[in-house]
Amino acid sequence: MFTVCALYHFSRFEDPAALRQPLLDLCLSEGITGTLLLANEGINGTVAAPTKASIDKLIAHIRTLPGCADFEYKLSTAQEEPFIRMKVRLKREIVTMGQPDVDPKARVGHYCTPEEWNELISADDVAIIDTRNDYEVAIGTFRNAIDPETKSFREFPQWWEENKDRFHNKRIAMFCTGGIRCEKSTNFLIGQGVDEVYHLKGGILKYLEEMPKEQSLWDGECFVFDSRVSIGHGLTEGPHELCHACRRPILPEDKERPEFEQGVSCHQCYDEIDEARRERFRERQKQIALSAARGERHIGG
Repeated sequence: MFTVCALYHFSRFEDPAALRQPLLDLCLSEGITGTLLLANEGINGTVAAPTKASIDKLIAHIRTLPGCADFEYKLSTAQEEPFIRMKVRLKREIVTMGQPDVDPKARVGHYCTPEEWNELISADDVAIIDTRNDYEVAIGTFRNAIDPETKSFREFPQWWEENKDRFHNKRIAMFCTGGIRCEKSTNFLIGQGVDEVYHLKGGILKYLEEMPKEQSLWDGECFVFDSRVSIGHGLTEGPHELCHACRRPILPEDKERPEFEQGVSCHQCYDEIDEARRERFRERQKQIALSAARGERHIGG
């Protein structure tokens, strides 16, 4: 059983590059895998380790970074190792919105606990907006939530500009997987003159961890960016797998569809892939199978 830690924190790092190697060295020494992103605006990532003690050491280290003494994180478990290797990357943004004036450290929307969230999104004057990508929304979301159908977070500001008139005299409730997108999206809406903006503290992960299923307003599963692919209430692993051609989630029954070929295509991407790419994917799948026969884990698998 692996311990999975999802974390983020907005804090001013004057020299993120100086923080990179000590983080990487610690993770490698503790057998931690996953990805951490560092930028001037803070840290973001998801990692996993065979023992919780290793994650505790990483948390203790992050708390020594500038402004991170009180950072929050979310723990869950996975039956198999969710990641192949460890990466600590330097980025311009820890979640890319492409809006230089957005500053979550200045002001964000009103935080809601899972209990407060249920009451909020049940009100008639509240518009609920899912800020995640379209393939994430496709496998689960809150009841009556609006799907902006964005393929990346960069598209959200344009979507808002094109749709803002729909929300006149409405309170706005926003949510995402762990909360980080809403730190930026609520600050963005405040900058656009929206007075009442709310977001789910801790994101969907915290909601699924704390909210009893019988009281839940969540339908479906929550997409996660590791080998588990999806999780449900109680943060239990969901039924989804990834199509290794398009990286979209599929269900076991989707593998019975005629468009599915292991590692090559699924019903969602079959018409998007030309024959040259199919042949490349088939060769990759062949190498994955050979690695498995040797008892090894292929990086593309």
